[in-house]
Amino acid sequence: MGNNTTQEKTNVFTGICYGMGEVGSQMSWYMINTYLTIYYTDIVGLSAAAISFIFLVARIWDAINDPMMGVIADRTKTRWGKFRPWLMFAPPFLAVFNVLTFTVFPVEGAAKVALCLICYIGCGMAYTALCVTYGGLVNLIARDSQTRMNYTSYRATLASIIKMILSAVAMPMVLFFGKSDVANAKGYFWTTVVFSILLMPCYWLCAWRCKEVVKVENVQAPKQKEPVLKTLATMCKNKMLLIVVSNVFLGAVAIMARMSMLAYYIIYVVGSFTLIAPVFTAMTITELLGCLTLPWGTKTFGKRNYLLMMNVVMVAGFLIMYFFHINNAVFLIGISAIIGFGNSCANISTGMLSDCIEYGDWKYGIREEGLTYSYMSFGVKLATAVGGAVTVMLLEATGFVPNAEQTEATKQGINAVVNLIPAACVVVSIIPMFWYKLDKKFMDKIVAELDVRNGVKKA
Repeated sequence: MGNNTTQEKTNVFTGICYGMGEVGSQMSWYMINTYLTIYYTDIVGLSAAAISFIFLVARIWDAINDPMMGVIADRTKTRWGKFRPWLMFAPPFLAVFNVLTFTVFPVEGAAKVALCLICYIGCGMAYTALCVTYGGLVNLIARDSQTRMNYTSYRATLASIIKMILSAVAMPMVLFFGKSDVANAKGYFWTTVVFSILLMPCYWLCAWRCKEVVKVENVQAPKQKEPVLKTLATMCKNKMLLIVVSNVFLGAVAIMARMSMLAYYIIYVVGSFTLIAPVFTAMTITELLGCLTLPWGTKTFGKRNYLLMMNVVMVAGFLIMYFFHINNAVFLIGISAIIGFGNSCANISTGMLSDCIEYGDWKYGIREEGLTYSYMSFGVKLATAVGGAVTVMLLEATGFVPNAEQTEATKQGINAVVNLIPAACVVVSIIPMFWYKLDKKFMDKIVAELDVRNGVKKA
């Protein structure tokens, strides 16, 4: 890249189109993360053990599939680039497996579990192909650390907008298509069909606009690629990467496990199906507001410090909701709004991961965008599985009975699962960040030294 990185500008249209890729991702992941567990228990009729088995097997496969996808992406060479072709051709596969995941097949017993497992794994594989390449793409459309963070903020902002829309319309759509006062199989199926059709053009718009213009090649490195296992071993020495991934994993366990249980809390503790949409909408509105502050906050305080500040806000919301009895809808929506604002911090980690790629290239000569983002993808999906498996077992331990009035002890147990345990996970996730040192000054030094190494001429 021949231009001076300090003069690199953020293009608004490119930012919007890049963010549309996240809109497509949320069209898929929102339904799975928010409703799949309750769909499995209340609609499909799976036991807690069966759900845990599905999540466990899927994550074991992800441990192989995600790095493999990262390697394949990094070694892809086409006239469109190495990441954009995946955004062009993989979306229909994700759409199909989304629909299959929310399909009730006319089978029972082990066959039911097996079909749910196959569909869930297929959906996860298609999502990985898109998530890894979409995440890595930001390093190929911008070089400057803050510019990448700005594009990541567009991604976060559009993610918040679409989650706000989905939180407002998803359950009403389920009830509308199901022609019922309670969610049923038909409602979940047709809602997923609609979202799956809409996700495809979102990815295609991102692929069309976001050209891979950044070329960072180590002129001193051998032309032949290192063996995959050796590359993985070297990447594991990247302490900054491991810190960010550990933070993402623990934070995702807290947020995603909570989101998968929040519907239970509203339905069985608060006692209202109709409050699901307002609560989720309030969270996504304030998450959007939080995302809008990311360019300012990360520039003013630095990525790490602003992340820590937002985490404190989120934990405070969890604890308030746990310790104070929910006695009205306004209180519930208000505290959920505080939590939603803190939730936006997850997007800062994505910007930090881009810096970890530069650091890995500078420190170890390893620049594998796809493989690096596969760490993130696997961490998030592992968190989803761990959170889903653990919380569904904890839910069963509280004495939960589907589609029935719950005891006070069960309600208190659900409250702890939804609020107290996520608060503890976020607090633990903060600890590794005190050793993270990739601030703006350090990143400017890294980029300058990489440019010297690679013989980049300044304008």
